[in-house]
Amino acid sequence: MIEKKPFKDIMGKLIVTKEGKRLGVVKDITFETRVGELIQLILKEPTPYSKNFNLETINKNEILIPFNTVVAIGDFVVVSEEDLM
Repeated sequence: MIEKKPFKDIMGKLIVTKEGKRLGVVKDITFETRVGELIQLILKEPTPYSKNFNLETINKNEILIPFNTVVAIGDFVVVSEEDLM
């Protein structure tokens, strides 16, 4: 389980895959208000590599990353590329 972190510590962090491929930057999160469960990270400034995945988009330059793909949060938000497919 990932350690709880304040939203301000996650916002603006670079999202990368376990393999080190850059996907973009955390703009916002979505969560279930009744239980506080995180649902998705909203990715802004998507890289061309992030377009390789069939991920849901909102607006032209924002991609939704399912939170269950997040492996670690530190200097970067690390996601599992296998889980994105």
